[in-house]
Amino acid sequence: MKQLTRIVGACLLVAFAVVGCSHMPGSGWVTLIDGNNGMDNWSVSGRAANWRAEGGAIQADKFMSEGKIASVLVSKRSFKDFELRVEFWAEDDTNSGVYLRAPNPDQVNTASGAYEVQIWDKNPNPKYATGSLVNVAAVEPIYKAANKWNTFEIVAKGTQITVKMNGVVTASIQDAKNTQDGRLGLQFNGGPIKFRKLAVKPL
Repeated sequence: MKQLTRIVGACLLVAFAVVGCSHMPGSGWVTLIDGNNGMDNWSVSGRAANWRAEGGAIQADKFMSEGKIASVLVSKRSFKDFELRVEFWAEDDTNSGVYLRAPNPDQVNTASGAYEVQIWDKNPNPKYATGSLVNVAAVEPIYKAANKWNTFEIVAKGTQITVKMNGVVTASIQDAKNTQDGRLGLQFNGGPIKFRKLAVKPL
């Protein structure tokens, strides 16, 4: 009976370990956001906003200063070739995005050379709505992110950048304008945005 109890106990420990690990990145992954954890991995560029850890996510929904530029959380680390996984939630009027390879942490936008994976269902230019690479790779058909949790899987390796949204490729391009190290960025430009998971694996 004692031996059976030990066997059952050992099996339960293995089961709990497997379940516990199923939500964690594998080898080589760097976690920058995990629920309420991770604000210390980022600095703020652009307009001040109420970025905060709340409700199991890093989020913003209000500007704290006047101006026309966006507020961007900028990673303190730089990445060149990488795989990126992001879980995000937005409303239908949210204007947000995920920046890649931003060369200047004080000016994170596409004009400065960063790539932006768009989160904006109502973009007046639907070619660059949610799932696109702004001004680089249009998205077709139109994908909607509003009022649900979504996942971006992004691979940037050399000149190749591929974006998957909820497991479907929404943009894939060969582009040589920026293949250098750069920061990641999370944009708030109006409408609530939440990021509950973000992990990057250098390649």
